Order: sequence, then C-alpha cells, then structure tokens
Amino acid sequence: MRLRRSTPLTGTAAAGCLLLLAACGHGPAPAAEDAATAPVRAAQAPAALPVPHGEGSEVPDDFNGDGHRDLVLDDLVTAESHADDAGIGIVYGSSRGLVPQARQLLTPKKHAAPVEGQLPAVFETEASCDLDGDGFTDLVVTTDPPYDGQGRPPVPLQLLFGSPSGPTGRAVPLAIPDRARYGNDWPERPVCGDFDGDGAEDLVVHASGGRLSHLRGPFTRKGAPRGAGAPVPSPGEAPTGPAADVNRDGYDDLVVRTSAGPGRAALVLGGPDGPTRTGATLPTGVDIALGAFGKGKALDAAVGGPDGTALGYDLPTAAGGTSRASSSGGATLDTPGSMLDAADFDGDGLSDLVSSGSSGVRVHPGRETGLTTRAAVTVRPAATGTTRVLTAGDFDGDGLADLVLRTHRSDTKDSVEVHRGTAKALLTARATVTFSTSQFLAP
Repeated sequence: MRLRRSTPLTGTAAAGCLLLLAACGHGPAPAAEDAATAPVRAAQAPAALPVPHGEGSEVPDDFNGDGHRDLVLDDLVTAESHADDAGIGIVYGSSRGLVPQARQLLTPKKHAAPVEGQLPAVFETEASCDLDGDGFTDLVVTTDPPYDGQGRPPVPLQLLFGSPSGPTGRAVPLAIPDRARYGNDWPERPVCGDFDGDGAEDLVVHASGGRLSHLRGPFTRKGAPRGAGAPVPSPGEAPTGPAADVNRDGYDDLVVRTSAGPGRAALVLGGPDGPTRTGATLPTGVDIALGAFGKGKALDAAVGGPDGTALGYDLPTAAGGTSRASSSGGATLDTPGSMLDAADFDGDGLSDLVSSGSSGVRVHPGRETGLTTRAAVTVRPAATGTTRVLTAGDFDGDGLADLVLRTHRSDTKDSVEVHRGTAKALLTARATVTFSTSQFLAP
C-alpha cells in the first residue's frame, strides 16, 4: 500500500518469490467475462453493508480477519472544498473481491487516543501489519500531539488494532522506550517487517542523527513492543517501506533514504539482531520499487529518477556493492519522473513494474532476463483528472495481483478503480470495481 508521510517504497510477496505487493486474498473470479469487466458503481448502492466478521487470517491488510484483503483509503473527498480531513476509510473484501458498500470510516473523534486531553486533528495511515499476532491486521497512524518545542517531542504514532469487526476501538499511542530513542527528532516513518526473523512483526522508525529505532514485536494492546535496544546506526534518515527479504535469508530488509526527499538510498539488512547491516547502495531517485523482475538469487530494484528508471538486478548484500546491472551499466527505462510500484499481475512468478506520472500509468512485464519495454500495457482510467496508484494486491483471490488507481478531480470528486490482473494481458482494460470515496460521507 502507498502510505504517507514518507516517500513510498512499494512491492509484493507472491509465488514463493517474495514479490512485495502481490497479496493472498481469497475469492473466485467471476464466471463470465462480462461479469469480470462490468464495473460495480458504489455511488449507486442504496446503503452501507455491515462489516463481515472473521476469525483471523495471515492475509495482508485483512483488518477483520475473514481471509480477504481489504483496501485502506486516506485523503478522502469531502462534502465541500477546504473542509477538514474526513478520516481514514476501509473498503472490505469478500469472496468476489472488494465490496465498496462494506465500508468503515475511522475518524480522530471516534478512534484516536487523546494526548494531554486533546484529540488530534491529523489522523493518517502510515503502515499496516499484524503487530500483536492475533490474525487481524492493525494500522499504524500518525497524529499531531501537543508539543511546546522544548526537549524531546512526544511520539506522534498510534496503533489501531484490528478485530473480527475491523478496527473498532480507540487507538493507543506507540510506546518507544527511552533507551530506543536518540536526539530530539519526531519518531516517524514506521516500517513493518520481521527484521529479526522470530516470526513476529516489528516496527522500525526514524530516530535522528543517522539512527533507527528497532521495536521488536509482538506488541501489547497498550502499544508496547516486546523489546527494544539502543538505536541502530543507519546509512540514512528516512526508513522506507514496505520491507522485504531481499537476499532471501529469512530476515526482512528495508530501504533507507539519506533524507526524506529525493536522494540516494541504501539497503539495510535484517538479521538476528535486527536491521543492523548496510547492503547495496542505490542511485539517486524520487521513488523505489523492489521485486523479482528477472530470474536472480536476490530481489531487484527499480529507482525512478528525472531521466528515467534505473534498474539494478540481483542486489548484493555487501555494503557499497554493485548489482548485476545498474544505471551506470545502461539498464534504464524511459520513464522520467515516475512513481513506481511492483506486483505479479500475470502470475508468472516475476514482478511487473508499474510506472505512473505525467505520461500516464504503464505496466512493464518482468522477464527472466529482466524488465522489458516490449508488451508494456497502458492503463487508462475511465475518469478524467489526476491519477495515481494507490496499491496493488490480489483482491479477488485468483492468485494474480490487481491494480488500484485513484483519479482526483477536485476536493469533492474522485474515482477509485480496480483493474484485475490477467495472465494474457497483465491487466483488464476496464475496471472491475469503480467507486468514489464520497461514499464515506454517507451515514
């Protein structure tokens, strides 16, 4: 999923290859092609449906634990221009994929934890994973707690735990022990991952001064990690998710940028002591996607820059190492200024690269020898406006990732489209689900 404040890193886990964005949701494909390509327009739905109750699962982004992937939506449209933030929306999945009528709105008034008696005005999704290991995905949200500018700031992150009915209670502030903090920066940019290989989801957050806080899971319902040591030295200031086991050694790894904006980045490798080792360096860029774009021993990287997308294959684990191909070796795609995502849309076990920017949304298929511009697919949303990729994942349970786009027309108008993955054409030309986030304005 693509979540804010940090510049996003996107990818999948699929077909045994740890492709960073392919999900494992459930639900058969429609029986006929007409059903597969007919949009479902939630704006015409008469009323909201109740959230289905689940018993827990290991499916990513399954907040109600019913075995079906759900969709998180930030930046919802509002009833009028320049209105306050409407909150965080969740559209729940089913055996047929996303059901826009089965929706839930999370607002600071009902779901945020007050700090010093004040409810936050900011309430934005940063990451999602099962932090307490109960089979229900949890949300990590950022807030704006009171701070007078003196000394160490409070922790702005809160945990909103999933349940059979989704995230229904109030969030709790994330507890970062003093021994795990460093300097006086705001602890932010959380990344989920099993960085120490114990099977529980951890969190890594920015500490300051080139250090990261590694919080070991599982977490308690009071927001406390199982453990946390001293801040970990890091090659940069901005940890970026989602995490992935790049070198396939059983420990999740993450990308850390030198700063929050465009710039150089490096892999930080997990191990028994957490994310303590610096691996390959990556070229300067505005966005990064990891995936198995070719048949290699390790995952590959795509780095979007002003002159195109630089490609690196078989990322090395040694600090300062160079990959089998890189921008200096001439491996580039002509996609200047693009934001990047990766997922396996056609089910061949290789990641396909999504580039989105001023030239539109294009999907470049992965091949055994690496990405190719041949047979690239352009996805054209039905709505007009500014389109960006929200996420990619298997929302209909057919083993193929689907692409979710949002086209923003104004503060009060937008359109969300889900394009299904397909073995023959990467993605369906027409959206299989279409709705507006204005549905969350309805009671």
